[in-house]
Amino acid sequence: MKIEIRNPFAELSRQQYCIWIGSMLIIVMSAMICGRFDWLSVGTSLLGVTMLIFMAKGDVFAQILTIFFCLLYGAVSYTFSYYGEMITYLGMTLPVCLFTLGSWLRHPYKKGEVKVADVTKRSVAAISVLSVIVTIIFYFILEYFNTPNLFFSTISITTSFFSACLSFLRSPYYALAYGANDIVLVILWVLASFEDISYIAMVACFGVFLFNDIYAFFNWKRMKKRQNI
Repeated sequence: MKIEIRNPFAELSRQQYCIWIGSMLIIVMSAMICGRFDWLSVGTSLLGVTMLIFMAKGDVFAQILTIFFCLLYGAVSYTFSYYGEMITYLGMTLPVCLFTLGSWLRHPYKKGEVKVADVTKRSVAAISVLSVIVTIIFYFILEYFNTPNLFFSTISITTSFFSACLSFLRSPYYALAYGANDIVLVILWVLASFEDISYIAMVACFGVFLFNDIYAFFNWKRMKKRQNI
């Protein structure tokens, strides 16, 4: 059997290249302006925007990048004792990402592009109930570890879980859910940057994430329309 090796970067459109490069420049410049260039935070942020541009085009390669992003982001979160973020991404987002990778591989539309799906009301209801249960459980875990900014850390768990589930279901609305999570994370890392200015790179990271997720939502809607013709 012939194995076809593809270069996902060669399949980005000019618009996607502009968004990707622009996002990386914003992150690097913000880290340089703050006066403390933390390689771990910056590297994680650059990997994150790379992951998102492929998520925006429904490329299964994004799920592979997400696995590595979860590992690096967990390490960054640990440095500020954001155990909620660390536990969320390593203990929840990462496993869900592995399932999502399998789901996207099983539902291709064409080379490198996943088939966009509709989400039923029953699925949304089930995800909502599970999100509440997960949030309650993790709240007590985070409280036990004296997690800073406990309220926003807990909200981040809710939005992260909901987003990951919608991504697994291949719904365009995953991007809006991640956008809500981005707003929460911007707040979390702004609070962290008051104590250590090097975390300003993470603020820029999730600000850029928000823009990318908004773009992803509209691009997935276009993908769905094109796939259903």
